Parts: sequence; C-alpha cells; structure tokens
Amino acid sequence: MTTTRLTQRLAASPSRVYRALTDARDVAKWMVPAGMTSEVHEFEPRVGGAFRISLTYEGPEAMGKTSAHVDTYHGRFIDLVPNERVIQVMEFETADASMGGEMTVTFMLSEADHGTDLVAVHENVPPGVSPADNETGWRMSLEKLATLLERESA
Repeated sequence: MTTTRLTQRLAASPSRVYRALTDARDVAKWMVPAGMTSEVHEFEPRVGGAFRISLTYEGPEAMGKTSAHVDTYHGRFIDLVPNERVIQVMEFETADASMGGEMTVTFMLSEADHGTDLVAVHENVPPGVSPADNETGWRMSLEKLATLLERESA
C-alpha cells in the first residue's frame, strides 16, 4: 500500500473550496482525471454518509478496474469540519484483489494569500494502482478543481 500527498493553491475562499469538496455537482466536474467522465450515483456529505461514483474512460484502449472501461468506487464520509477538512474512506468495486482494500482520502484546507491551500492525502492505495499513475490522476483532478474555482472568480 502506498500514499500520495499533493498540495494545490486555489483562488477561492476555504468555504468555497469546502463546498466544492462536498457538492455532488462540483465533484462530478473536478474529481475525475483527464480522459474520463464522471457519474455520481450517490453522495451524502455528512459523517457516515455514503457516496458512489463511476469514472468512465473516453478512449477504447483504457482498461477499467470495475469493468472494461469503468472504475467505480464507493465509500463514506468519516469526518467533515466545515472550511477545514474532509476525510473519506473508499474502495474500488472490483474482483481484482490487487485493486482491493479500503483507502483513505483526506483534504485539509488552510487560508492563504489570495485563496486556500489544499493538501490532499490518499492513503492505502492498493498495490495494483501505480503510485505514479495515482499521483498523475490526482494532479489532473486538482487542476480541474483550480480551473473550476478560477472561472467563478473571473
């Protein structure tokens, strides 16, 4: 199991960033790497609340973890501190043991000059997920989040 840790400066207040982490419409727009689309099936942002999301590869050559071209994962929120922190546990829906296991994703927010510093930590990444690919996917997603928030402030 590996851990991915990333930071991103966002041009928005901590309250707006927190909303982007806990609003299903926003999550569908940004929490998806390039080359994929997102479908949020369930999303209840409260402690103990469930979520389920599918990411579909746009290209036919990509292989999904759940089915031929789809990665579906589900989980629950274990901690929500408005404008400061979101912690989720999640796991892929897959029969592949190398992709199995419960992962933890923690988002920590802190006020910064002209915006918010976001630290994202993805722990217990299964051995079937390349650490480099996981980091690349998260970087793509965080860039989408930055773009979403910048468009709003323009």
